[in-house]
Amino acid sequence: MQTDSYLESSMITIIQTFHKYSGQKYKLKKAELKQLINNEMNHFIMENDTLDELFADLDQNKDLEIDFKEFIALIAMVTSACHELFTLK
Repeated sequence: MQTDSYLESSMITIIQTFHKYSGQKYKLKKAELKQLINNEMNHFIMENDTLDELFADLDQNKDLEIDFKEFIALIAMVTSACHELFTLK
């Protein structure tokens, strides 16, 4: 898919990154989410003891996996929290 929009390219990157770690099952187990966070978001989310809590909060349907909609909630939360870093005061 070719796009000229920076935002559309970013959305494609989010989808591709999710698929990279979830594989063809399109869900992330806790270890896969941890690997994704460590490799792709380590400047915004530091690994610590809260992974269990974060995973439980994201896993809305309690199936012990993170689907794409649950993953997008993480992206939205982190993006919103980091927005202040990029806002001039």
